[in-house]
Amino acid sequence: MIIVMKPQAERQNVENVVKLVEDNGLKVHLSQGAEVTIIGVIGDKTVLMDKNIELMKDVDKIIPVTESYKLASLKFHPEPTRVKVGKYEIGPDTLTVMAGPCAVENEDQLLEVAREVKKDGAQILRGGAFKPRTSPYAFQGLGEEGLKYLKEAQEETGLATITEVTNEQALAMAVKYVDMVQIGARNMQNFQLLKEVGKSGVPVMLKRGLSATIDEWLNAAEYILSEGNPNVVLCERGIRTFETATRNTLDLSAVCVIKAKSHLPVIVDPSHATGVWSYVAPLTRAAVACGADGIMVEVHNCPEKALSDGPQSLKFDSFASLMKDLEGYKKLAGRA
Repeated sequence: MIIVMKPQAERQNVENVVKLVEDNGLKVHLSQGAEVTIIGVIGDKTVLMDKNIELMKDVDKIIPVTESYKLASLKFHPEPTRVKVGKYEIGPDTLTVMAGPCAVENEDQLLEVAREVKKDGAQILRGGAFKPRTSPYAFQGLGEEGLKYLKEAQEETGLATITEVTNEQALAMAVKYVDMVQIGARNMQNFQLLKEVGKSGVPVMLKRGLSATIDEWLNAAEYILSEGNPNVVLCERGIRTFETATRNTLDLSAVCVIKAKSHLPVIVDPSHATGVWSYVAPLTRAAVACGADGIMVEVHNCPEKALSDGPQSLKFDSFASLMKDLEGYKKLAGRA
C-alpha cells in the first residue's frame, strides 16, 4: 500500500509514520516530491490494519497497490527516475543514444566505431564481450579482452560504455571495466542473475524477454530494485509473434504502457527488433515520437564482415544521417 502525506508535511510527522511501519517488520520506500511525500509499504500490510495510520498527523490518505511489482510502480515513485551512466543521464527531457557493434571483434574495429559514433553525437558505446548465441558454433565474444577494449575506447573518446552480462562471473568481470551492464532478452527471467545485478548497484539495462508480457518485464525489474539497485533502464527490443518479415515485432505501444505504469526510463532497440538495417531509422523516429528516453542501435565499420548481426547494423554514413535527422524529432518531443 501507499501512504500519501499531506502537502508540505512536517519532517517529524513523516518520520513517525516511517517508524511505525518499520517497527511492525515492514520495509519502506520513501518518495519525496516537491510538495507531496509518498511512503510505499512493502510486506504483509495486514499487520497495520489496527494501527489507524490514516489518523496520524499529516497523513492525507492510504492507497492500496494491486500490482505485484511495487518499487517499479509509478504509484510508489511518481517522479520519473533518472539513471546516471558515466557522465550522462538517461531519463526525462533527454534522448540518450547508445550505438556500436553487436560484438567487440578486435581493438581496431571497436576504436574506429567508437570514434565515429562519438563524432555523430552518441553518448554510450555498446559492444558485446559475452555473446549468448542461438548456435553453439557462432562467435561467443572475446570475454575480458573485449572488456579491456571497451575501457580503452571509453578513455579515448569519453563515451560511457555498456555490455551484456550472461552470468555472475561475467558480471563480476564487467563491473571492473564498463559503466553499465545489460541483461539480455534471454536472461530477463534469470532471477539469480537479476538479484546479483541488484546487489552490484551498477546501472543496468533490462531488455524485454522474447515472449514476456509487460507485467512480467516489470516484475523482472522488481528483482533488481528489491536488492537495492535503483539504477534500472528498460529496453523494448521486440517480441516474438507469428510475423516472419522481421526478426521480432517491435512493440512501440510498450513505451506508452511503461510510461503509464512505471517511473523507470525506457529505451528502444530497433536493430534487434527488426534484424534489417533499413528499418532502423524510421522505427527510431517512431520511438522518439512515442516518448522513449533513448535508443540503442548497432553500428559497424563493415557490416558485410561482422561476426554478429551484420544485416541489422548501420554503416557510418547511415548512422550520421539518422543522428542529423533526429535533431528535429528531439525538439518536437521536448528532449535535449
